[in-house]
Amino acid sequence: MLYSYFVEKSIRQSFDHVNKHRGDEAVKALVPHVHHRVSGAHALGGERHDKEAVRRWFERLGRVLPNLHLTVNHIWVKGWPWHTTVFAPWDGTATLLNGDASYVNRGIHMFTLRWGRVYALEEFTIHRQRPALLPPKRQLASKELSPNKSWAKRGQRPTAWVTAGALARGPSSPGWLSPRIGK
Repeated sequence: MLYSYFVEKSIRQSFDHVNKHRGDEAVKALVPHVHHRVSGAHALGGERHDKEAVRRWFERLGRVLPNLHLTVNHIWVKGWPWHTTVFAPWDGTATLLNGDASYVNRGIHMFTLRWGRVYALEEFTIHRQRPALLPPKRQLASKELSPNKSWAKRGQRPTAWVTAGALARGPSSPGWLSPRIGK
C-alpha cells in the first residue's frame, strides 16, 4: 500500500533526526497533546503529555547519551490513515561521556498516528545494559521526567515484554506485546 510506504519513510526519517540530535525536527509530526512514554526507572524513563515536554526530553537525551545511535531493524505499518499503528524494533548503542562503550539497548517503538500525525509514542525495552552513569529516576529534578504518580504510590512500575519468538513473527502474532505490572 502506498500509504504504508510514506509512513515507513517518515518513521525512518524521525529515527535519523534522533541519531543526528535534531529534536526540533523529530517533534514536528507530533500533535500538541501527544502521549510519550519511555519504559523503565532510569534517567530517560517516564511519561510526557505535550509536544514541548517531548522536545525537552530530546534535549535531555542528547545530554545523557550524546553518541546514541539507533538502528531500525524493521518497520511494520498497520491500519488506515485515520488510525495507524507502527511498530519499529531497534538496536541502540552509545559511547558515554567517560569513553565507556558498554551501553547497549534493544527495544521497540510503537507509534499511533492519525492522518500522518503522531498521537502517541511509546518505547518498550526488550534488553538493556545500563551503566551506572545513567542515574535512576529518583535523582531527576525535572518535572516532565518524573515518574507516573499513580503507580509510584503502589510501589510498582509499568513494564511490557516481547518474547523473541513473537518479535520474529511480527506484531500481527498473538501475544506479541503483553503488558504486565512488576516491581
